[in-house]
Amino acid sequence: MSPSIDYYFAPQSPYTYLGHLRFWDIARKAGAAIRVMPVDLGGKVFPVSGGLPLGKRAPQRQAYRLVELQRFSEWLHVPLKLQPKYFPVSGDDAARLIIAVDLHDGADAAMALTDSILRAVWTQDRNIADEAVLAALLRERELPASRLEAAHSQAVHERYEADTQAAIDAGVFGAPSYVVDGEIFWGQDRLDFLERKLK
Repeated sequence: MSPSIDYYFAPQSPYTYLGHLRFWDIARKAGAAIRVMPVDLGGKVFPVSGGLPLGKRAPQRQAYRLVELQRFSEWLHVPLKLQPKYFPVSGDDAARLIIAVDLHDGADAAMALTDSILRAVWTQDRNIADEAVLAALLRERELPASRLEAAHSQAVHERYEADTQAAIDAGVFGAPSYVVDGEIFWGQDRLDFLERKLK
């Protein structure tokens, strides 16, 4: 039986962006199924897990975050704007759109759209809280424009709430988190451990 990975993330997370394509590649090579699960990190996960939104973190932590992002960007050869024009930004609408695509078009399409959304924030200075930007990202991935309407459906809303609660129940406290057989791998810098687990 092929393994399954619960992929918990926030669509505006820089560390999710840095690890997204590597994670997808590792999962494909392992023959693992990905459960695409964007969550309300700042609104619901952080309050119960002790996390703080970026603006409320100590200045030392904020400064070191920029150092780490630069290091990883250079090490991984993944372009990244350290202080993009539209960040912080709400990821709720983007998350719901990813879920709508997952429900209608499957996990691969949702993973591809997630890649586009992450790039929009971290390399293209596009506002993922703007519905016109989300519509453009759908077009660029050749996905139906009707997915935007689906993203506002009750089914998608309930799935977003359920995935967020599943993250809390699983002990997830940050993004990205990859969960296999109840074991959490937090952060794109833990992908080596995830890869060994899948082997």
